[in-house]
Amino acid sequence: MNINMNDSTSEISAQMLCDIIVKGMQEKKGTQIAIVDLQKLRQPVTDFFIICSGNTDRHVEAIADSVMNEVYKVNEENPWHIEGLENKQWVLLDYVNVVAHIFQKERRSFYGLEELWGDAQIKYIEDSYAENETF
Repeated sequence: MNINMNDSTSEISAQMLCDIIVKGMQEKKGTQIAIVDLQKLRQPVTDFFIICSGNTDRHVEAIADSVMNEVYKVNEENPWHIEGLENKQWVLLDYVNVVAHIFQKERRSFYGLEELWGDAQIKYIEDSYAENETF
């Protein structure tokens, strides 16, 4: 099921989906989680981007799996589109109104996704564990 904010049959809102995705990222210790609110921009591609970093290709894959599992548990929904699971440098999980981006740290710095939308509101989620943990 695709989430459409205007569809009264949608089970969860885009904001609730954001919360579920963040939980999935936190479950596998994704770092530097950012929620980019694109709703007030002119012709946004989606309502929200949620971005996080992982340390290794295995870590990125584990975060992506956790996000997909959390969303499925709550809403029985798979991503509409998935990219990047082959190389695990940048995994994109597209839930239509919310798109999750899971980067290896160096890729995230290189692409600077948060800086592309200067007018968007960005909320950073504080890491709830020690950053020096290994995975």
